[in-house]
Amino acid sequence: MKRITSLLLLLSTILSSHAQQVLTLDSCRALALANNKELRISQEKVNAAHYEKKAAFTNYLPKIDLTGGYMRTQKEISLLSDAQKQTLGSLGTTVGGQLQQGMQSAEFQAAMQQLAAQNPGLAAGLQGLLPGAVSGLTSGLNSIGQSLVDAFHTDTRNLTIGAATLTQPLFMGGKIIAYNKITKYAERLAESQHATGMQDLILQTDQVYWQIISLVNKKKLAENFLELVQKLDSDVDKMIAEGVATKADGLSVKVKVNEAEMMLTQVDNGLNLSKMLLCQLCGLPLDSQFQLADESMKDLPLPNTYTEANISTALSNREELKSLELASEIYRQKVNIARSEFLPSVALTANYLVTNPSLVNGFENKFRGMWAAGVIVKIPVFHWGEGIYKVKAAKAEANIARYKLEDVKEKVELQVTQNSYKVNESTKKLALAEKNMEKAEENLRYANLGFKEGVIPTSNVLEAQTAWFSAQSGKIDAQIDVKMSELYLNKSMGILK
Repeated sequence: MKRITSLLLLLSTILSSHAQQVLTLDSCRALALANNKELRISQEKVNAAHYEKKAAFTNYLPKIDLTGGYMRTQKEISLLSDAQKQTLGSLGTTVGGQLQQGMQSAEFQAAMQQLAAQNPGLAAGLQGLLPGAVSGLTSGLNSIGQSLVDAFHTDTRNLTIGAATLTQPLFMGGKIIAYNKITKYAERLAESQHATGMQDLILQTDQVYWQIISLVNKKKLAENFLELVQKLDSDVDKMIAEGVATKADGLSVKVKVNEAEMMLTQVDNGLNLSKMLLCQLCGLPLDSQFQLADESMKDLPLPNTYTEANISTALSNREELKSLELASEIYRQKVNIARSEFLPSVALTANYLVTNPSLVNGFENKFRGMWAAGVIVKIPVFHWGEGIYKVKAAKAEANIARYKLEDVKEKVELQVTQNSYKVNESTKKLALAEKNMEKAEENLRYANLGFKEGVIPTSNVLEAQTAWFSAQSGKIDAQIDVKMSELYLNKSMGILK
């Protein structure tokens, strides 16, 4: 039974040690960068801008389009009127009738009589041949006329058309060049905004990390302070029982015990909330159990040297300034686009057209095609000053972007200077806090010795304990302040990685 109990205890210890992981500052940063949804969105924006740039480059290249269609119309297109069709169809009959009238005329009869007198055989032959010849001519001309009517028959009620078109821009007023530059700047802008988001997330993660470290140390301090006042409370109770202390002294100490317990509760609640916030930033379950690598350190690791405030470094590294510079370039190119709308544009075009009915060899019910090539030129002439107004509006937007950039540069210089002062101030504050801590510890030691000897009252011991707690808490705050001021300075200089 004892062996089973020992194994269960060992198993629970192993499971608890595996369940509670140790996180370093770098691992917290890595988890936050890997799991942050806003960073994923900004990365997709970078991808979208990259493909937009590739799409813009295709405007330099020729484009080929295929077009096809079918149309059924109620009536066909006719090149001849109904009267013309009737005339051509009865062309032989009309000519034959006119010949019959001519043969029956007096002049023709007189000529035939004269020919019969001179050559009776020939006249008789002609009299026998003419009716047949007129009949044959009538039939032949009717056939020719009908064939002409049929030849002009289009049968366009079922029209099928297809075309392949090639278009190559030659000069678009600089629009294509400007648009390619805009997409290039837009990609770099998206990358800069992504980098800004990464720095902001790192800053937020570091803030929460060091806040947890501060609260962990303050919790330890609050526990130590509670132990001190509880021990004092026990000693005072004994002294009251012996008659060497008053109940007022005991009540004063008990009030301090209650305050210490409340303080410990507040610190513990703040620590739990801060850990939940760090879990949320790192993409971990909110109830995850973990320990930070710097929790067990008595004195927080502080840098020996601090980054010098360098305005030129900040101006060259700040992603916000890069974003504004890129935005300014984009607006400058928008001026060129607005101007290109009112400049001549030239494009080369070539196509191959296929139709059924065919148009190249009469109106055949076959697919036949032909190619064509040419140049298209568009020259805006008069638009009531629209182009001038659009260009001026684009220039005004470009000026706004430039003014914003200049304003932010001035604010960055001020921010770097302020953060450098805070670094120096926090360093001096830490040195003073350490001296105060030494004095408070010495004061508490003397107070405890005097209380044991009975020469120092309870109130002085409480004051010494409170001063020690305040000095220890001030030291923790000063250490965290040095960390954070260094962090803010690096962020303002754009070197936070």
